[in-house]
Amino acid sequence: MRRTVPATTTDIRFDALPVGTYAAAVIHDENANAKLDTMMGIPREGFGFSRNPAIGFGPPKFGAARFALDAAGTQQDIRMRYLL
Repeated sequence: MRRTVPATTTDIRFDALPVGTYAAAVIHDENANAKLDTMMGIPREGFGFSRNPAIGFGPPKFGAARFALDAAGTQQDIRMRYLL
């Protein structure tokens, strides 16, 4: 699922998701070109992942960002990172 929201939005809600295991990735697409821009493989725009895993080379594996969604719901606080 993909959503576009204003950069000033701090909360996003996804309703009616089935119970299961999920991971979330967030990109601050500053120039609105629908992709994460990089320079020599290093992101030039902000990004974040559910569970805020350590970042090495490339995005984290699904297991590092996954979380369980149960019938009561859940909340993820994603820290945006800006490297360049």
